Amino acid sequence: MRLEDLSSPAGARAQPKRKGRGHGTGNGKTAGRGHKGQKARAGGGVRPGFEGGQMPLSRRVPKRGFNNKNFTKIYAHVNVEDLNMFEDGVAVGYDQLREKGLVKKRYDGVVVLGDGKLSRALTVSAARFSKAAAQKIEAAGGKIEVV
Repeated sequence: MRLEDLSSPAGARAQPKRKGRGHGTGNGKTAGRGHKGQKARAGGGVRPGFEGGQMPLSRRVPKRGFNNKNFTKIYAHVNVEDLNMFEDGVAVGYDQLREKGLVKKRYDGVVVLGDGKLSRALTVSAARFSKAAAQKIEAAGGKIEVV
């Protein structure tokens, strides 16, 4: 047996119904759509899950199971320019940023971004640093520590 000799058994492949090709076909005139109404129109019909305005099942059922959003870490963003309020040579961390009011709420860590200029030599400890922020801190004579 060769690959080109293979064929489907009889009745396995039905011809598609040709709609709108005259009433002799049984699918002419309205082409199986009935008379008027939303579903008879071109592009008509409702979106999946729509229940005629009733609250859909997907929204009625309580949500359970795993969602990764519960475990995402939320970081406070601090720009390099904001660090100028600290004294020269000070070690700056999360607690010092809270005391000065740069971080208002409770976060999982701090991300230092590179907006502005830094004129103090500081030792900054944070969860992450942008490349520009790390360059500016080190150019000012400071050090970075990834916590």
